[in-house]
Amino acid sequence: MGFALWIENQQAWAAGTHEYRPMGAAVIAENGSFRARDFSRDRRAPSRRHPSFIGLFGSLEEVNVYLRKRPATRRPPSEAIRQLLDG
Repeated sequence: MGFALWIENQQAWAAGTHEYRPMGAAVIAENGSFRARDFSRDRRAPSRRHPSFIGLFGSLEEVNVYLRKRPATRRPPSEAIRQLLDG
C-alpha cells in the first residue's frame, strides 16, 4: 500500500495503491479524513511535481494522522467579517 498526498485550496487530494493495484484518487476537505470508499479510479490526482505535493505515506491511516496533526491553515477574513471585527 502507498498513498501520495497533495493539499491546496482547502482540499486534500490522495492517490493510492492497494496490493499494487491503483485505487485512483480521492479529494476531501483538508480537515477531513480519507476512507477507502472515497477513492475513484476515474479521478486523476495532481502530478507529484505540483507544488502542493506533500509526500508519500505507507497507509491511509498515516495520511489521516498527518491531516489531523498539521497546523490549521488560516484564511484571511472576508471583507464582510473584517468590517464586523473593526466595528
